Amino acid sequence: MEQRTRTYLKGRFGDHYRQASVTPPPAANEREWGYIPWTEGPGETMIRHESLLDLGDIEGFLGRDRPRHVYFSAGRYDDPGASQMSEKGWRSSDLVFDLDADHLPSVTLGEDSYAEMLAKCQDALRRLLDFLEDDFGFEDLTIVFSGGRGYHVHVRDEGIQTLERNARREIVDYVRGIGLEFEELVSAEAVAGTAGRSSPAQKRLLDTSGGWSARAHRQLLSLFDDLLAMDEDDAVARLREYDRIGEGKAKAALTAARTNYDELEAGNIDVHPAVFQIAKLVVHEAVAADNAPIDEPVTTDTNRLIRLPGSLHGGSGLAVRRIDRDELGDFDPLVDAVPETFRGHEITVEVTDGGLVELDGDSFTLEEREVTVPEAVGVFLMVRGRAEKSQE
Repeated sequence: MEQRTRTYLKGRFGDHYRQASVTPPPAANEREWGYIPWTEGPGETMIRHESLLDLGDIEGFLGRDRPRHVYFSAGRYDDPGASQMSEKGWRSSDLVFDLDADHLPSVTLGEDSYAEMLAKCQDALRRLLDFLEDDFGFEDLTIVFSGGRGYHVHVRDEGIQTLERNARREIVDYVRGIGLEFEELVSAEAVAGTAGRSSPAQKRLLDTSGGWSARAHRQLLSLFDDLLAMDEDDAVARLREYDRIGEGKAKAALTAARTNYDELEAGNIDVHPAVFQIAKLVVHEAVAADNAPIDEPVTTDTNRLIRLPGSLHGGSGLAVRRIDRDELGDFDPLVDAVPETFRGHEITVEVTDGGLVELDGDSFTLEEREVTVPEAVGVFLMVRGRAEKSQE
């Protein structure tokens, strides 16, 4: 990045911060703070181990120093400004989740556009929220667009604050479906005995009310819904794709599902041994489809630094935005996170890496030359290393 570009961006970030209102996190004075300034050279230098007392009030610091990135710690400490972690005196930590579009199995790097990547990341966010709200019953959640490639969720329920890393690891394993065993999802229910039996029989069930059991059941029922709508030969061929499911078992499973659909819908997977066998195999598909592919080290790290909502992301020029839970369905990060400071006028930049840019409800295909574009687009290109500021 050329000095002219760096100076322009630092100045415009400062203009934004002097107009913006940034709300610090709870107990801001107990947290460590860090930031990355607009330094020369290809790398970035993190300044950390700062307390809020070191920075002064947050809005004054942002307007004065105009940093490229700003972070605060999930952890709360006795002495957040101590230079060594061992000297800070850890008290508690928020439980933080990070979803990064670059790491999603559903994203194809080099093929998916930025907008498509973020849309897929929002789908993963909804799955994560299902776990946090429905499975764990967390209530104090803050949802944040990271300003870059994904989303953060901060959980601040009192019950999680003092969890150590191992306990946080268990939460990670649950939302990722790591180590999930089919037998743990199945319960048994006694049914009336039949002639010649001295004790009641049992039927095995997947709980349809919630948790991974309900997710596995939805996957199984969806499979049989699709199969029963197919031509039988096609349905048999589809089932034979599963390990150790031959033609006989496939036909038996289809017949059992068709004649006992109400039981299957209610969670009974003992309508036929072949159905039970298929249910066991489908659990792996449920994990692949429904897990939340979070960045695991972020959640387990009680000292993690995370982006400050209300700040600007120095790799996109977009705002790190809190999102109300009820507004998530309508949130478009490439529109709603565009700072007002960068709207309403155009700038001229020298494009060094052309191609598609989708931003603020518009789409631009740019060639490698000098162009005049809306400022938000120009800032986006410059901070990503795709353009330099043209001379006035």
